[in-house]
This record gives sequence, C-alpha cells and structure tokens, in this order.
Amino acid sequence: MNILGIDILSFLVFAPAIGALIVLFLPRQQKTLVRAVALGISTVIAGVAVAIFFGYNSAVPGYQMVLQTKWFELLGASWHIGIDGVSASMVLLTGILTPLAVLISFEIEERVNAHMALILFFQTGLFGVFVALDLMIFFLFYELTLVPMYFIIDQWGGPNRKYASTKFFIYSLGGSLGMLLATQLIGLTAGTFDIPTLTQVWPAFTGVDGTFLGIDIGTVKLLSFLGFFIAFCIKVPVWPFHTWLPDAHSEAPTAGSMLLAGVMLKLGAYGFLRLVIPLFPDVWVAEIDILGMVTNMATLFAVLAVLGVVLGAFAAFGQTDIKRLVAYSSVNHMGFVALGLAVTALAYGQQYVTGATEFAQDAIQATNGAVLQMFNHGLSSAAMFLLAGAIYHKTHTRDMTQYGGFWVKAPIYGGIFIFSSMASLGLPGLNGFVSEFLVVRGSWPVFTVLTLIAMLGLLFTGGYILKGIRAVLHGPFNLKWRNTQLEIELREVIAIAPLMVLMLVTGVVPNWILTVINASVTRILGG
Repeated sequence: MNILGIDILSFLVFAPAIGALIVLFLPRQQKTLVRAVALGISTVIAGVAVAIFFGYNSAVPGYQMVLQTKWFELLGASWHIGIDGVSASMVLLTGILTPLAVLISFEIEERVNAHMALILFFQTGLFGVFVALDLMIFFLFYELTLVPMYFIIDQWGGPNRKYASTKFFIYSLGGSLGMLLATQLIGLTAGTFDIPTLTQVWPAFTGVDGTFLGIDIGTVKLLSFLGFFIAFCIKVPVWPFHTWLPDAHSEAPTAGSMLLAGVMLKLGAYGFLRLVIPLFPDVWVAEIDILGMVTNMATLFAVLAVLGVVLGAFAAFGQTDIKRLVAYSSVNHMGFVALGLAVTALAYGQQYVTGATEFAQDAIQATNGAVLQMFNHGLSSAAMFLLAGAIYHKTHTRDMTQYGGFWVKAPIYGGIFIFSSMASLGLPGLNGFVSEFLVVRGSWPVFTVLTLIAMLGLLFTGGYILKGIRAVLHGPFNLKWRNTQLEIELREVIAIAPLMVLMLVTGVVPNWILTVINASVTRILGG
C-alpha cells in the first residue's frame, strides 16, 4: 500500500513529524490557524491509521505491509517495518487519540505552535515503535517518545511540573540505558538487529564458541533480558517501578495526560510481547532462588503484576486529587495487562523448553485480554483524564473535597463522567469488562492464588470509582461554585464522543478488534 508513491507505514511514521515542522513555523500570532492546521494534519493521519487497521488481513499469517531497505549497514541495521494484529491495534489507538488530544489542547494559550508540534512529534515516536521490525529502529523511536513528553510536562504542566518532568525523564532514561545495552549485546552477538530473524535464532543462539568478548552467551542473554525487563517494567509501569507515574500524570496538561496514559504506557507492554517473551523463553522459566524460595521470572512477574493491581487500587482509593486518582487507576488496570503477559511468558517458555502445551489455550485467552486491555485502557484512561482536566480548568483545583453536587449544574458532564467511570470499572456491556474477564479467565488455571488476590484489587477498583463519582457529582452542592460555569464544553464533548462510542461498541461487539488481535496472538503462541 502506498500514498503518493510512499510506503504507507513510512508515511504513517514520518507524516506527523513533517506536520510538526509545518505547525512549528506557522505565524505564532495566528493561534486559530495553528490549531486548525494541527487538528487537520492529525485527523488525516488518523484516517490513514484507520485504513491500515482495516486493511490488515487477519487471515494472512506473518507481518503485512512490510518494507525492508538498507539503512545502517555498518551495524547490520535496516529500515524494516511491518504490522501484525497487535501492532495494528496499537496504531489504531494512537491514530484515534492524537487528534482528540490536539482538540483538547485548544485551551493552551502560550506557545501554541510548540505545544502542537510536540504532540505530533510524539505521535511519530509512537508509530515508529509499533511498526518497527528492527531493534535499532525500535530503540530510536522508543527514545524519541521521551523528549516531546518531557517538554509537554515541563512547559505546560502544573505547579510541580519541573519535579514531575525531571522524575519522568530520569526514570525513563535510566531504563533506556539498560535497554540500549541489551540492544547492542543482542545485535552485535547475533550479527543482526532484525526482530523476525532474532525471534527465530536468538533463543537457541550459542555463537561460534559460546562466548561474546569473552563473556558466556548465557550471561549475555541474562544481561539482555534484564535490560529489556527493567526498561519495560518502568514504562508499563509495573510495581515497584511505578512511582514516576502519579507525578507525571497529575502535573501534565490534559492532552499530555491523555497521551501518556492512553498510549505511552502501552510501549512497555508492547515491548514485552514483541521482544522479551519471544527472545528469552528459556530465561522466563529457568529456576531462580529468592530467599530460599524456588520460582521463575514469569511467576515473579505475575507477583509484581498483582501487587500493581492491588496496591494501585488501594492508592487510588486514598486520593483526594482527581488526577492522581486516575493516575493510580492506571497502575491498577495496567497490572492486569502485566498479569496476562506473565501467563504468556510462562506458557511460551514451557512450550519452548519442554514442549509442554498445558497452558497454551489459557495463554491465548490471557494474551488476547492483555492486548485488548491495552486498547481499552487507552480509551477509558484518556476519557477520564479529559474529564478531570475539563473540571480542573473550570475550578482551578484538583481537590475533590472542594467539589460536590456538580450534577445539578453539569448534568451532561455528570452523565459522561458516570459512563466513562463505569467503562473504567469494568461494567459488563462496556469495553473494560471484556478485556479484564479474558485476562482473569486465562490467568486462573495458571496463577490461581495470584488471580484470587487480584480480585481484591478489582473490588477496590469499584470502591475508588464510586468514591470519585460521589465526590464530584453527589452530596450537597458547594456554593463556592454557584457562579462558575461547570458544564462540559462542546469542544470537550466532541473530543470524548469517539471514545464513548468505541467503549460501548467494544463492550457489546468486541470481535471487531478481538478477531484481529486473536489471529496474531494465536500464531505467536503456536496455537
């Protein structure tokens, strides 16, 4: 597929960056023009993302829309891009959320050109990660996402934006250093950075004499595994690597929070599924001794995931800051993604090492749920941050103890708030239920006790969601806001409407996307 003679995936990756340059050099005084051009560019790119998703044929095995050409021959890296069902879903999510974030950013009055350009540059980084089939390309675009988000938080964030952006940058860069080491170790040892090739040869790779620069290949693999594991745990974020997230979310402007929670967190989960699970199957199931307890990395990963589910819910329940409540809810919901991926890692590793297929079907369900949860959380978290930002810009406070009874002055906002909250809660009939059910169903036979503990987190998910609804909408009306316009604006309704439609459609008819995801997941797991 081509656009103007350019490969469609290459167009998808570079069009936002070109659009960012156009927006950046528009006349700064003409803010309306800048906003309109940014929205127009991002909307066109969203149309391309939708076309790519529906142009993907789930009946055809392997990657599609593939392009491979020379790029950095000295290192053995190439411009190799393509998509499968998992990456097609993430491309769709990115394409949908970006124009909505641009529309919400119409409220930004300072340095509008730079703000809009950074959002588009950020989109280039996201697309680049999701279509990359070369480790060096993957790493470069993964790092590219860090820079725009840092400046979005640092320049347009809340009162503590300097602290939040610096913490975000240090955590992300620290993880990326290990990821760079892992990328170099794998590429230079195996002689290629090509991801499909590495998936086939790296798990059994021993080299010429079993060493690399005098280091045993087994040690090289372990170091590479740890580099990727920590980097992606930070990005998901998996407990206890999550502490950067509440500050970054709460201080970021509304559009930044929407994209950070909606898409950026998915880079870590996507990295696990695309790289860490298929490249290191034996490492996941190798026995390790922790304080006298023999376990494996897949089980340890599941433990961390469940701690994220439970402790994230507890932390969210204890918040009075509406954005921090939504931020901690991301730790809770992404914990289910990590739990599904832990099942995948264990089943994939056992099948590779021993040929056992005991948990193969459970892993397919859990992985389907994890990928669908990535998509669903992107919708619901973006909607919740949009609503949190909408009320903040009218009241100039995030303290929910200062709210109360807003239903009487903002009934439309109240209805949308409850709808989005129920989707985040996992109410049957809305999108969150389908994905979390699949994760729990797939995890139960594999990690029964841990899944049971995770249900405690699910219980408190209902608690903090209802607490948020009660604090914002119910109770006596706070007369402090009697002369304040609290109702949601038309621009905000237009921005959240596509999210609401997708949350409902995915909850009622999930197969429109689940069929695409399942085809690739089944092939990955050999089902």
